[in-house]
Amino acid sequence: MWWNRKRTGPKGVTSEAEAEALRREVPGGEHRNAFILIGFGGAAVAAFGIAALSGIIAPVFFALVLTICVHPLRVWLEDHGVPRGIATGSVITAVTLLLVAFGYAVMVAFGQFANLLPEFAGEIKSWGADLAQWLVSIGINADEVHALFSDFDPGTVIGFVGGLVGGLAGWTTTLVVLFTMLLLMAMDAGYLPTLLRQLRPHRPLVATSLVNYGSNVRRYMVVTTVLGVAQGVVNWIALLIIGVPGAFIWGLLAFLCSFIPNIGYFIAIIPPIIFGALVGGWPTVIAVIVVYGVINAVIQSVIQPRVVGNAVALSQTITFFSVLFWAVVIGPIGAILAIPLTLLVRMVLVDSNPNSFWLRPMLGELDETKALMAESDAAAKAARKAKRAPLAPAVSPVE
Repeated sequence: MWWNRKRTGPKGVTSEAEAEALRREVPGGEHRNAFILIGFGGAAVAAFGIAALSGIIAPVFFALVLTICVHPLRVWLEDHGVPRGIATGSVITAVTLLLVAFGYAVMVAFGQFANLLPEFAGEIKSWGADLAQWLVSIGINADEVHALFSDFDPGTVIGFVGGLVGGLAGWTTTLVVLFTMLLLMAMDAGYLPTLLRQLRPHRPLVATSLVNYGSNVRRYMVVTTVLGVAQGVVNWIALLIIGVPGAFIWGLLAFLCSFIPNIGYFIAIIPPIIFGALVGGWPTVIAVIVVYGVINAVIQSVIQPRVVGNAVALSQTITFFSVLFWAVVIGPIGAILAIPLTLLVRMVLVDSNPNSFWLRPMLGELDETKALMAESDAAAKAARKAKRAPLAPAVSPVE
């Protein structure tokens, strides 16, 4: 009977030797699926744990990124004979001044925004009514539209901004953790070169992965910061020329959104479009879209990839998912730190593990893949050309 027949091996496996080779090729052998499920379970637990401790993890990791970015300053000072303690103090002072300057700019922007909304409260309500009528005209249920816009009041936004500014006192814990970790990491960074030299003979791949991670994060963050400042300043000046209210606010928003891959541009362009429509109508809206599109295309699509290079070897899909994932796990700052966080996960799970190198092309390291695709395209093109070429007439031998 069929249920008593002897089972054969897997399809395509014709010998015990091939079956054994297949088992060796698949990590974990017959328990591979169980290990995958355990890995997913561990990742879920880790994500929930990070989310629960986001109030601590976010400022600690932010301090780590800042320490990595300013580490070359310490190296330069020590190479020029500056004592280690003074170099540490200089690094801490530089980071503190940058954070204070940024905090001051944010406070100025909040103040301008709080004064801007009451000035345009009537126009915003009128624009909302026009939008509601347009939605009804294209077939949206009138009751749903009314429910959506009836409770909208620009004053609630003002109250939200005021509460956010007033709640700065509640950020005391975050600021204390941030500056404390900056101080301690800056002090510990003085031992890092020696620690790496000690680690390299025992774990050369781990040491190399740590060095590459620091270099890649530093290049990405420094280049993004410099280009973000340039983008914000150019947007600010352009909006001033166009006549969009709150140009400084939207320039600062463009700087912050430059750290958010893929979707930062769309977040930054929405407010100036709205306020441009309120003061100038469609001509101003079109001008804002053109200006932002040109600036974004030049800086983020032309300049940044050439300068950053292969520092961020992540595919577009993984980059976009990482922004969403880290924003949910640790809050809005997760969207800004999504690339350094994802590179850290990659360093721990892939770059420091030789058994996981095969994952690199699927994560976004596509140099070899592009070379293979170029060879394949060239071969296909040659084959098509040979197929279209007319056959050469046969030449009879000369007698």
